[in-house]
Amino acid sequence: MPITLAIAAGGAFGALARYGVDRFVSLRSAAVFPWGTFVVNVSGCLLVGFLVGGIVDRHSAPAWLRAALIVGFCGAYTTFSTFAQETTSLADARDYAVALANVTASVVVGFAAVLLGQAAGRLL
Repeated sequence: MPITLAIAAGGAFGALARYGVDRFVSLRSAAVFPWGTFVVNVSGCLLVGFLVGGIVDRHSAPAWLRAALIVGFCGAYTTFSTFAQETTSLADARDYAVALANVTASVVVGFAAVLLGQAAGRLL
């Protein structure tokens, strides 16, 4: 399969997954904190770490599959541009503590999720 088609297919599924997870979480939370985006970002970090540790580091998967999963699916699934916009909106609304909590939690927990995902992927 050509790599560009694999990325496009992965991206389509990643975008749908992002929408589904965000809606699922957001509809169950009345908080000001953007929990839907936070869950998508952290789970995306965990997934990319797992995929890198499990298939990229080992080079056991074909290039088109690695590109579909990492660039396509994960690239469309994670939402750091939305994260930045939501944080800016929180700051504009003078919810500085929530904005700072969003930035801190997303970066720290996302980093930890990548490390955990890589470790889990390497256990395969």
